[in-house]
Amino acid sequence: MAYTYSHEHRVRYRECDPMGVVYHTHYLDVFEVGRTEAMRHAGVRYRDLEAEGIIMPVVEVEVQYHGPAYYDDLLVVDVHFGQMPAVRVPIDYTVHRAGETDTLVTGHTTLCFMDAEQRRPTRPPDRVREAFAPLLDA
Repeated sequence: MAYTYSHEHRVRYRECDPMGVVYHTHYLDVFEVGRTEAMRHAGVRYRDLEAEGIIMPVVEVEVQYHGPAYYDDLLVVDVHFGQMPAVRVPIDYTVHRAGETDTLVTGHTTLCFMDAEQRRPTRPPDRVREAFAPLLDA
């Protein structure tokens, strides 16, 4: 019971430090784009959740750096949902260069479904669980 989505990201010049290596904080952006596209692929758009009064702040983040990535590298971020989204949504990430197997970065985030008006945790809308059900059962 898991759902993994792979997203490609081409490293831009502005994402590199003076040593020519991807600056460490940019991986948080790569994670964000990967999970946004993974959710879109599942049939859940952040924009629609926000229109319904639901936000999803990051409440935990962890990153481990195993090797450098450089300007113009084509990276693949594998976004792994290991369980059905609930109030908290744990997500794991693995980043490698396209066509290579060596892991460059691993990470984890936990997001929380939250009522935007009350700023209180809430259960995800039923449609979120319905969208993820076939992907997690596959």
